[in-house]
Amino acid sequence: MGARDVADSTIDRATFEDLKATAGADFVHELVETFLSEAPEMLKDLRAAVAANDADRFRRAAHSLKSNSNTFGALALGTLARTLELQGLNPVREAGGAPLEALELEYARVAAALTELKRA
Repeated sequence: MGARDVADSTIDRATFEDLKATAGADFVHELVETFLSEAPEMLKDLRAAVAANDADRFRRAAHSLKSNSNTFGALALGTLARTLELQGLNPVREAGGAPLEALELEYARVAAALTELKRA
C-alpha cells in the first residue's frame, strides 16, 4: 500500500476536494498546517482534562478535534472524537485511557495522510 493509498483510506477524498474547491488550495494548505500544529495540543488537553477530572474541558477539546477532523474528511478521527465528546471522560478513565490511545493512533494516520495530500 503506497502513501497515496494510505491517504485515500484515512481521508475522505470527496470532502477534502470539496474543501479545496470551496476555499482554494492555498487556504486549505494553511488550514492543514494549522490543524497539524493544533491537534496535538487538543490531544494533550484531553489527557490533562482526564487527569484533572475536568469534564467540561474534556468535552470542549473532543468537540474541537471532532469538528476540525470532519472539515478535512478525517471521518474516523471525527467519529472517535465525537464518541469521546458524547460519552465524556468517565469511560476513558474506566478503560485505562485506551480510547485516547486509539484517538492518538488515528491522529497519527491522519497527520501522515494530510501531509501527503498537502504535497499533491
